[in-house]
Amino acid sequence: MYLENDDIKLRALEPEDLEVLYKWENDTQLWIHGNTLSPYSKLALREYIADTQQTDIYQAKQLRLMIELESDGTVIGTVDIYDFDFHHAKAGIGILVDNAYRQCNYATIALELVHEYIFNFLRINQLYAYIASDNKNSLKLFEKSGYKQSGFLKQWIYCSEQYKDVYIYQLVNNH
Repeated sequence: MYLENDDIKLRALEPEDLEVLYKWENDTQLWIHGNTLSPYSKLALREYIADTQQTDIYQAKQLRLMIELESDGTVIGTVDIYDFDFHHAKAGIGILVDNAYRQCNYATIALELVHEYIFNFLRINQLYAYIASDNKNSLKLFEKSGYKQSGFLKQWIYCSEQYKDVYIYQLVNNH
């Protein structure tokens, strides 16, 4: 099994991803969709990249995959698998596609590739995502990818001087 198709491939973090990771992790506009509260230094990110190369998903309980264009090797986004729980066969998922590459179907393709890996190779039963109620693009993406809304968390996150509601979406492996 390969984590790729004609358009993109998913691959592990590499040292040369430092600059793009630094850009995304320090973009305050993206912080509203995650848990980042302060900037990351290049040193911290360099150590993070090195650590990911020393552990696997079973040890680290997380995995970051870079989304790379097959045509020219440009890194356009990332998929994060987090809270990996082998015993209960579940994990959280998040995705980021750089602004310049949104609306090109890359996020949908990346999720399809991740699903194949998670469900068929790792034999995980379900993936879940927490999505802010005002993040319309992510809601649409996950619904299009087969996720079902399974929960609602009132005033769950605080950003932009207000509390926001969050939906929980799940995709259960029915194979």
